[in-house]
Amino acid sequence: MFYNVFMKKISTEMYIEVPFYDLDPMKVVWHGNYLKYLEVSRCDMLSKIGYTYTDMMNEGVAYPVATMDLKYIKSARFLQKLKIITTLVEYEPALIIKYEIYDDKSNELIFKAKSMQICVDAKTGESLYKAPDKFVKKLEKYE
Repeated sequence: MFYNVFMKKISTEMYIEVPFYDLDPMKVVWHGNYLKYLEVSRCDMLSKIGYTYTDMMNEGVAYPVATMDLKYIKSARFLQKLKIITTLVEYEPALIIKYEIYDDKSNELIFKAKSMQICVDAKTGESLYKAPDKFVKKLEKYE
């Protein structure tokens, strides 16, 4: 099995403003919505790399989430501008992605997470231990 330990880490940044509908009755972001923010940032990173979920489907692969580690540090609030840094740490035998969410003004860390996603054959669900060639080529070209 090939483990890609020497890959350069790829980090991307994106910004969101907390919408009203993401708040809970205590007027802070409901804890489950942070997962939505991670998904949005992961899609943004894959788009910037040039390998989206549509590309995965076209190649007959999927990357379902296998594990997530979450650390809630401070609550986000309505209209707060958040900076999300998403870092691809490994891509074989699984995607390991780290996330950090900061307050854009103070740069204070308010949330961090790590996910592991396993590459599987989209039809059979069988685990694949090698990233699709098209994805690897996009990673190699990413600046």
